[in-house]
Amino acid sequence: MPKDRTPDDGRAARGQARGGSTRSGASGPGAGRTGGGRPPAGRGGGKGGRTRPTTTVVTQQRPWGLIAGAIVVVIFAVAVLTYAVVKVNQANALKAKSPSDISGLQTYNYAAGQQHVTTPVTYKESPPVGGPHDPYWADCSGTVYSVDIRHENAVHALEHGAVWITYNPAKVSKADIASLAKLVQGQPGRLMSPYAGLSSAISVQSWNHQLKLSKASDTRLKQFADFFTTNPTYYPEVGASCDQPQFKASPIVQGQQSAAVGSTDAPSGASGSASAPASSPAAPASSSAP
Repeated sequence: MPKDRTPDDGRAARGQARGGSTRSGASGPGAGRTGGGRPPAGRGGGKGGRTRPTTTVVTQQRPWGLIAGAIVVVIFAVAVLTYAVVKVNQANALKAKSPSDISGLQTYNYAAGQQHVTTPVTYKESPPVGGPHDPYWADCSGTVYSVDIRHENAVHALEHGAVWITYNPAKVSKADIASLAKLVQGQPGRLMSPYAGLSSAISVQSWNHQLKLSKASDTRLKQFADFFTTNPTYYPEVGASCDQPQFKASPIVQGQQSAAVGSTDAPSGASGSASAPASSPAAPASSSAP
């Protein structure tokens, strides 16, 4: 008799176990998939499943601050240069190239070789601009005197190429005196002193030349001084010294007698007297009032 067939419960149980294991996704071809066919988390949607990096765009900034600063510097430099050029042109415009460029200048004609005297001289011009003079010259190395120095010694300084600035103390202020002193101090070939009884507020003279002024701010004063100071064309003893430290330390005042103060360029034993210049003055080159 044929045997009864009975289900192989063991194989069925094993089959179910294999099938369930496959559906659970633990292994097999479908392992790792989730419902709905979605790709696993962490994968991008790009080609090959990769995510493209974000592109950062950098905009280059122009250095406007530096450009503006450079423009300001250039403008400032141009302004400074322009100002300097204007000042130089103004200064050159005031420079005299000849005596005729100085308005109001008085010109005389005292020849070289004037007599050295130790007695007072009565000069035709006041202040004097030439003629006999003391053997000892007044220091003219940029000296500002506070006293009316002896005129005969001052004339000797003119003979050495000095410019002598004089002023009437009754007609100028302290500020005027300080302004005049700036033209003299530290300037070799110049001297300055008060002059009692001066007809104008200020008078400036060199050998054979004179200019009278009413105020210290007159630009012709500097014009005169710059042109005539030790100008070899316009004084007799070219190259003579202006240094006379003894006279500078102890100046002889107008009205005092002649005295030996420092050096002299007179011949030994030279002395004499005079009451008038050795040569007559020429007609003034200009008689216009300052």
